[in-house]
Amino acid sequence: MDGNKLKIGSRGSQLALWQANHIKDRLTGQYPGLAVELKIIKTLGDKVQDVALAKVGGKGLFTKEIEEAILAGKVDLAVHSLKDLPTELPSGLIAGIITRRTHGSDALISRDNVPLKLLPAGSRVGTSSLRRKVQLRDLRPDLHFLDLRGNVDTRLKKLDRGEYEAIVLAQAGLVRLGLESRITELFTPRQMVPAAGQGALALEYREGDSRTAELLGFLQDPDTALEVEAERDFLHELGGGCQVPIGVRAVLKEDGRLELEAMISDLHGTRLMRDSLTNHPDKKPGKILAGRMLEAGGRAILEEILGAE
Repeated sequence: MDGNKLKIGSRGSQLALWQANHIKDRLTGQYPGLAVELKIIKTLGDKVQDVALAKVGGKGLFTKEIEEAILAGKVDLAVHSLKDLPTELPSGLIAGIITRRTHGSDALISRDNVPLKLLPAGSRVGTSSLRRKVQLRDLRPDLHFLDLRGNVDTRLKKLDRGEYEAIVLAQAGLVRLGLESRITELFTPRQMVPAAGQGALALEYREGDSRTAELLGFLQDPDTALEVEAERDFLHELGGGCQVPIGVRAVLKEDGRLELEAMISDLHGTRLMRDSLTNHPDKKPGKILAGRMLEAGGRAILEEILGAE
């Protein structure tokens, strides 16, 4: 690639383009002579819009085609919502930069601005996430949970058309698109444990591409990197993806230790496990907590889910 150019591969959704343009603006602000170009790449997750994510199956639904473009040298890097990035990357690629996490919670948006606890029994709640469904069912077993696909704008339109009484989306996406006013309420991690990496962006590029790594270095947030490393360690130990209801959130405390909240569930939420742990990052708390939950019944749950696929 030209020394004064950098090419970012991106999905074409509003949110993906916001994220790619955000990094582009940060780069051109840091390096005024740098030309940054965006290349739109369609992924399998974008093409299959009428099937629940858990039923599509496979890893890298929103990343595979972009990663292939990086490896082929067609683009230099990709900007991912870290929660969409598999814990195991293709050989030759590295997610070497993690940006500062912001707005890492899940959000409820209801048509009449009614919080979850006041929604009438039988209300239809839309979400494409098994992780959200089982935790919502734990909070309100009397509600009716339906699949919801599409980009943020499409999902909000489906809500406004009356297809659902409420939907659940990531807070970060709503804030980034200027839609924070649509949020009815935010869930605490105790109510709904977020996905690993939720709220952070990951910059993925070719391993050994020292030029790109150097250009991106100023965007790295060490505290967020410690948090999401523990979260992804937890996820990796369990071997789960979007087909398994798993949530984990790490928070770096003032004393330097990481506080982790996590959940594992069967597909129906009848066996919903929660656990927490506070430990030093160098002790690998994500792996410790995963091991503890596997022994306490998580392994049987995962074997049941993955064995049925």
